[in-house]
Amino acid sequence: MVSVRSVVDRVGPTLLHALQVPEESPAVGDVVIAEPGNTLAAGDLVLGVAITETPDAAELVRLSAAKGAAAVLLKPPLAAKPSVKRAAKSADIALIEVRSATSWAQLVWLLRTVLDALADESDALEDGGGPGSGDLFRLADAVASVVDAPVTIEDTNSRVLAYSARQDLTDSARVSTIMGRRIPDDVLARFRSRGVFRELSRGRQTIFVPAQRDGTLPRLIVPIRMGGELLGSMWAVVAGPVSDERAAAFADAAPVVALHLLRRRAHTDSQRRVSAELLRAVLEGKASPRKAIAELDLSEEPHRVVVIEVSGGDGRDDEGLRLALLERISQGVGRRPVATELGGVLYAVVPDGDGWNELRAALEALPSSRKGGTPRAAAGSACEIGELATSRLQADEALGLLRAKLVPGRVVAFDEAWTALSLHRGATAASTARVAELGPLGLLRAHDEAHESGYVDTLYQWLRHPGDPRAAAKELRIHPNTLRYRMRRLLDLVPLDLDDPDVRLALITQLVSLRWS
Repeated sequence: MVSVRSVVDRVGPTLLHALQVPEESPAVGDVVIAEPGNTLAAGDLVLGVAITETPDAAELVRLSAAKGAAAVLLKPPLAAKPSVKRAAKSADIALIEVRSATSWAQLVWLLRTVLDALADESDALEDGGGPGSGDLFRLADAVASVVDAPVTIEDTNSRVLAYSARQDLTDSARVSTIMGRRIPDDVLARFRSRGVFRELSRGRQTIFVPAQRDGTLPRLIVPIRMGGELLGSMWAVVAGPVSDERAAAFADAAPVVALHLLRRRAHTDSQRRVSAELLRAVLEGKASPRKAIAELDLSEEPHRVVVIEVSGGDGRDDEGLRLALLERISQGVGRRPVATELGGVLYAVVPDGDGWNELRAALEALPSSRKGGTPRAAAGSACEIGELATSRLQADEALGLLRAKLVPGRVVAFDEAWTALSLHRGATAASTARVAELGPLGLLRAHDEAHESGYVDTLYQWLRHPGDPRAAAKELRIHPNTLRYRMRRLLDLVPLDLDDPDVRLALITQLVSLRWS
């Protein structure tokens, strides 16, 4: 059954926003424009193309519900009018708002494409490109014939999604772009210095870039937009200035390409959502290993769960930073890690060995955020797929050590931090048992609070470095003679038999509980 919610999710928030979707609604069957003479049927998505008045919109909602339609789609401000929303709620029909900049004609085409895709999820996949990958290459060929020049279709990150034939009739920059599936950094810098990407963001219909001194041929560039959002661009390698007719024909292909890109993105987003839900179940120990291996494309070798935390400082941009971080750590790491967000942090599952080592190197190479946040990451121990929930708990515990600055650096593995983990667990248990309240240690703590004498720290370092006052003094950043003087003063204040091994062990237990719990 194709539901209203699945259609909205596939099309995405760029074009559609669900104002109301009943828990139970008819299966979606077709797309119908609400015009006189058009008969509505059960399951229709009804588009209020010609509706301009609020009473007419409310009446369309009631009529559609009476015919068993699945949803009514309206543009603002009609969709959000209280009387229209009340009519939808009363009639128990879905009400969908269409973004104001969206073309109704393009939306009809896209909705029918999405319905076909949802009805038949066996779309051909080419090179992992998702549904419509082959269509996008054929579309690039069609556009190339229109502009009479080799064409690439690229996303907003300058990654090549598809390219036409005849790429041999180009320059070295285009060859490198096709081979690497992305515009090379040096070429990208030259186009950026000429203001190409600034012009793309401003919504220019076509952009012509003359030939460059390094032999790079001229480019005719068209932005690909939908609903006011820049989805990518088309780049044609041309011999020189292009006639207005050819440039206009090139630009006219952009809306069709935009529909393909939206369909591609909708499918990818849907697949990611399904994968993310399954991964969350795996991390919580609620999914079978067999299903995880099959649907998340994991191998049967041992894997680690890696938890990644990043903050933008004020917390408002954290989600965007996490998404950008996932994109960055995926570059140069081989396969993109299986990842999801849970509780405000990212969780990635990577194979032990090279997979973890490469991800760790990428994380350690990340700079601090410009807003002050510093990425931190911790990995659980390597385990079988069925034990990933345990690895996740270990990663969470190791991340806690990083947050508390109990271990150095910003990336740590659970099995490397066993000493800190042992001390922390022991200290937590000792703190629960309130061992620090026993004996004379409380007098030293009270004296430190009243006089800032530092006796508790002095005793801790003295016991950590038995027989090595220089090492203890170095930890405290004082002279060894100052250390000895403090020890005499604290023993005058609180007589302790430090020659008794049980006394030393008890004091260490108390002091560890204070520092590590």
